[in-house]
Amino acid sequence: MRILVTGASGFMGKNLALRLNEESEFETVCFTREDSISELRSKLETVDAVVHFAGENRPKDPAAFVDGNANLTKTLCDEIEKTGRPIPVIFSSSIQAAIDNLYGNSKLAAEQAIEELAKKTGMPAKIYRLPNVFGKWSKADYNSVVATFCYNVARSLPLRIDDPLAQIHLVYIDDVITEILSQLRTGFSGLSFGTVEPEYSISVGELADQINAFAESRTSLVIPPVGTGLTRALYATYVSFLPTSSFSHAIPAYGDERGVFVEMLKTPDCGQFSFFTAHPNITRGGHYHHSKTEKFLVIKGRARFGFRHMLTDEYVELITAGEEPQIVETIPGWAHDITNIGEDEMVVMLWANEIFDREQPDTIASKVKL
Repeated sequence: MRILVTGASGFMGKNLALRLNEESEFETVCFTREDSISELRSKLETVDAVVHFAGENRPKDPAAFVDGNANLTKTLCDEIEKTGRPIPVIFSSSIQAAIDNLYGNSKLAAEQAIEELAKKTGMPAKIYRLPNVFGKWSKADYNSVVATFCYNVARSLPLRIDDPLAQIHLVYIDDVITEILSQLRTGFSGLSFGTVEPEYSISVGELADQINAFAESRTSLVIPPVGTGLTRALYATYVSFLPTSSFSHAIPAYGDERGVFVEMLKTPDCGQFSFFTAHPNITRGGHYHHSKTEKFLVIKGRARFGFRHMLTDEYVELITAGEEPQIVETIPGWAHDITNIGEDEMVVMLWANEIFDREQPDTIASKVKL
């Protein structure tokens, strides 16, 4: 299935083209600003559907709204009609098509051109009035406030916020592309308006706070809950704006005669991750917890874990090695330690279910083997 993507070199076009190229059932045909109308005509002769992303968003000359949105779409419709084939069209319009401004009026005129052709020829057409679209490869000061904030924060530049309480509505580029691919696979008929879900709402101030929190996490090591929903999508977008010089960042390591201890990541509600090393015959630990639990994974070397019940003095030993990965979990009320019983340095990953609190450490020193 050959898909013509107009605006293929733009933010949304790049994302769609990449996803189309991942699927063997699709072949991408690109139309960009560098192509002429005669090239558009020849490309339309060979395609099975059109995804129309091309348009003007923030031109230097406001007159470009008419040329880049209304006139280009009318030309596209005229060229489709000349092919004599009802080529399905998916069009990315804007929620501003319902607002009386230059941009909104140009998008509304583009919609009307598509609607007219669909009614005249029976061409299948799907129109999406999208709110702010954000995600990787968007442009700062052009595509959305998310792009601008991510770009600035990633470079320690100031943010301009006129009204922190103003609400903005957002859809994530991956969700937009997933919806379009679904329509291309299943097909559609007639003229209809589609929606992209989920749609998010957030204030400008909250958006700024969230993106700033991503940057601050490199220092505090406390990462927000970035695994689901809007925070996940915003975090992926923020990271995509990092300059190559910021692909890595240093974290502190605490060393002594036993080895080193390094905290990697902390979360507000799921604890923290770290690792430590130990030289041969070195024992670490020697304490118990009332509530805190930990998971240890030896990834290099051999370890002996010792456990002693704080009331009964029952003693348990476990031997693990990096060659045979095994999680060892500490139990509240049992003192525990870990000894390197190998000949080389031991490296151990550690997860604790809560962030270490120096004021209430829940870590009480105690011998393990009496």
